[in-house]
Amino acid sequence: MLLGKASPEDMNLHPIRYQWAYDLYNQAVRNTWFPHEIALGEDLEDWRKMTEDERHAVKFLMAFFNPAELIVNRSLALGVYPYLKSPECHLYLAKQMFEEANHCVSFEYVLQTFPFDRETVFNTHIVTPSMVNKEAFINKYLKRMTEDSLNIETPEGKKDFVRNLVATNIVMEGVWFYSGFMVALSFRQRNQLRNFGSMINWVLRDESLHLQFGINLIHNILEENPELLTEEFANEIRQIVIDGVDLEVAYNVDLFPRGILGLNADYVNQYVKYVADRRLEELGMPKHYNATNPAKWMAGATDVYELVNFFEAQNTSYEVDAHGHNTTKKKEENQ
Repeated sequence: MLLGKASPEDMNLHPIRYQWAYDLYNQAVRNTWFPHEIALGEDLEDWRKMTEDERHAVKFLMAFFNPAELIVNRSLALGVYPYLKSPECHLYLAKQMFEEANHCVSFEYVLQTFPFDRETVFNTHIVTPSMVNKEAFINKYLKRMTEDSLNIETPEGKKDFVRNLVATNIVMEGVWFYSGFMVALSFRQRNQLRNFGSMINWVLRDESLHLQFGINLIHNILEENPELLTEEFANEIRQIVIDGVDLEVAYNVDLFPRGILGLNADYVNQYVKYVADRRLEELGMPKHYNATNPAKWMAGATDVYELVNFFEAQNTSYEVDAHGHNTTKKKEENQ
């Protein structure tokens, strides 16, 4: 069984029971990268030419993403890892936690490179209601995972685990992060911040694996615990996703109070609803918004479409040998 209180005896990797988790771990290792491998100097020239509304959008994104990566890391450490008995899942989660830390440091690198008022950026998520509400949403579910009264062996404890996983993995990583990635990559679509866009591509590739792990984990838990498969619980999970979309809609109004060329809050929020529908479908539920994708350019390399056939697709942007033999690295051709 996947769920249960982890013990020192849960240490035998073989025979592997959850091959998908081990495969994701090996792919994650091949994807390893470090932020300072990307030179951001050229992007500073773009920054000097950008409008105040464009600069606001970039700073607002950094104000969210910088602490958000650590919030995800904390949720994994406190709310996921301790309640899984699978060694192969622990392997993947260890790599994921490294990646979340690496993403945080990557955004630190951006904050150190660009002429930002760092103190203002660091405090934005504390004083901006739309960001405060998003963090409170995640912490509500994570807090339950740290309470002494939680018993992961009971049906209600297992539901608490799934609730927290849906909030952090499906909503935060699978909807909110994708919304921010689309905004960040839209600058590269206009031939701005191209190197920053390459970094976002690398972050997004990691997050695609995180999302796939979370979706697989949810499905396997439900298969092993059929008593959780009730219409009432399905509706509750569905509502968590919808509530998360509502929070993101409010956040994007603050991100784009006036909009910029080719991008405004309505455009981004249509994309948010489109992605949320995809997440619901991946969970085995019907769409809620029936929204079309306004950013079809995202689907070419980075959108949720890539998740479906991730292991069949050849990765040409950056890989290292997962087994430590001849290390190879490939830079993006358009970097």
